[in-house]
Amino acid sequence: MSKSFSETYQNALLLCIQQAINEDLSQAGDHTSKAIFPANHKSKAKLVAKGSGVLAGVDFCTLALEYHAPNVKLMPFVNDGALFSVGETLLTLEGDTQGMLSLERILLNALQRMSGIATVTQGVQSSIAHTKCKVLDTRKTTPNFRIAEKWAVQIGGGVNHRMGLFDAIMLKDNHIDFCGGLVEALNKTKIYLDGLSNSIPVIVETRTLEDIAICLQYKWISRVLLDNMSPALLAEAVALIDGVLPTEASGNITPENCSYYAETGVDFISLGYITHSAPIIDLSLRAV
Repeated sequence: MSKSFSETYQNALLLCIQQAINEDLSQAGDHTSKAIFPANHKSKAKLVAKGSGVLAGVDFCTLALEYHAPNVKLMPFVNDGALFSVGETLLTLEGDTQGMLSLERILLNALQRMSGIATVTQGVQSSIAHTKCKVLDTRKTTPNFRIAEKWAVQIGGGVNHRMGLFDAIMLKDNHIDFCGGLVEALNKTKIYLDGLSNSIPVIVETRTLEDIAICLQYKWISRVLLDNMSPALLAEAVALIDGVLPTEASGNITPENCSYYAETGVDFISLGYITHSAPIIDLSLRAV
């Protein structure tokens, strides 16, 4: 069985949680809660949906509570990846009042943001379900919250692109132009790869059919990125590649026009929109 997202990226998720807690509590903690509640005070609250969509962030919140407020128990009524409606109770929190309130905003921020991304991702993937194409995320994410946003993409049915610059090589236009051309960039990349102790994927951005013809000579390329092409040109490019290498379309793709690109036969489409422009879904934590 393959590892879950939280197992694979456990260290990154814990770092994200630690940074969020430090941002809100620093060294002093939650003065407001400490001022009015004794250390042994217990409370119960419920999370109520003020919007509808795909829930994401329950497991993230569980990790945050385990790390900072282990005396607060989270009981989900709806799991990550499930649809929910306005007015529905999604989970309850019960236990230490100070711990619960000190994490309230962090938990809500994560749930609202991640649920918004998962909802948009599922909507895009559903709109192209009649094709073989899969939705990819990008690095257009919120600083210090990328790991959670990419988790939300996966929960919504999308596929994660590289996490960062550290886990793949991606030759983009500036790399190629600064290097003096595509052939030069590819040759230098192969020398670099041969010197590594472990293999990493290589994605190459192409802008013309001539670029694609060059890439087809380098069978070790993991995926060809077809950048800023019209659906008509994209279809021509996919036909030229003819399944020799996996393909990805990127640039000027939106939830409204993504089906035109997916119907060209491309394997993946990457949309920055699903992370940088997904609206949050309003959720409210209320005392019970």
